[in-house]
Amino acid sequence: MPRPIHACIHTPALQHNLARARAAAADAKVWAVVKANAYGHGIEHVFEGLRGADGFALLDLSEAQRVRQLGWRGPILLLEGVFEPRDLELCSRLSLWHTIHCDEQIDMLAAHKTQVAHRVFLKMNTGMNRLGFTPQRFRSAWARLNALPQVDEISFMTHFSDADGARGIAHQVAAFNAAAQDLPGERSLCNSAATLRQRPGTPAVYADWVRAGIALYGSAPDHPEHTAAHWGLQPTMTLATRLIGTQQLQAGDTVGYGSCFTADGPTLVGIAACGYADGYPRHAGTGAPVLVDGVRTRLLGRVSMDMLAVDLNPVLAAGLQPGWGSEVTLWGRSSTGAVLPIDDVAHAAGTVGYELMCALAPRVPVAVAD
Repeated sequence: MPRPIHACIHTPALQHNLARARAAAADAKVWAVVKANAYGHGIEHVFEGLRGADGFALLDLSEAQRVRQLGWRGPILLLEGVFEPRDLELCSRLSLWHTIHCDEQIDMLAAHKTQVAHRVFLKMNTGMNRLGFTPQRFRSAWARLNALPQVDEISFMTHFSDADGARGIAHQVAAFNAAAQDLPGERSLCNSAATLRQRPGTPAVYADWVRAGIALYGSAPDHPEHTAAHWGLQPTMTLATRLIGTQQLQAGDTVGYGSCFTADGPTLVGIAACGYADGYPRHAGTGAPVLVDGVRTRLLGRVSMDMLAVDLNPVLAAGLQPGWGSEVTLWGRSSTGAVLPIDDVAHAAGTVGYELMCALAPRVPVAVAD
């Protein structure tokens, strides 16, 4: 019998979340962001659920090839552009759109010999201060690109630093609009947080394209201020396992490495087949939520490489049966229908849902549910 841990990717939830992003985006087209192997879900696993998008946005040429091999013939955007001149040949062959965020990428295009002109997205740094041309240099970068025969169409983009917080996006939108004013081309400004949090009826903010990322995967982009349920999002990944052992503790007994948990009274402990080598966060500790047979309980002590301990006092009927034990849901949807939001687990571990999704280990079997 194989180890009982597994992950499940929920196609209907992906379709639902994409529809939710589209409804929030007014008349804008929607990029489905599938970077980092679709946020740890697997590009092949999410493709059917996200093929209703207008395009796919990602980072790696290898991931772009995989999307094309799945039969996608629509737009694919490289969010960080190319990294060396020969990448442009693959962009031509695969009909990839790519971001231009520095002079070196313009130099590569200028030296590139091609019979097929490129569609590019010129990126403006409006305050994120990672990639992009400053507003003061943006128009000169556009002029260089516009003069190149290797360039067909130029679109524009920026990335918001505070769309999920109190500062908001107004200052960056103003900087973008001032620098790009009157330049012809489509615009892409909003990530998941900006798409969901803006008031309806503001097409100048939604622009022509929105880039839906974390919202597609059922995580709230502004947690803990809002939950996924608040935004009408559904969990797209379930990580589940089974109990493989139980221990009855008395007051003063401890659990796991470092004796980080000490029982203050009789405590039934379940040992689940999941650890940090499976992608569960080692820095989660006592109190992190789990579901056992659909009942919400808590993690106890320190997470080991292959196992973790859970408190069975709230669900004393749980235990071991021949060949398998009670179901333990680490995040997502249990077989009872109960849901443990990934954001709740991430918050307890002092991180974000993005990290938990992306950390799912290759040794965990993954299935797709229609």
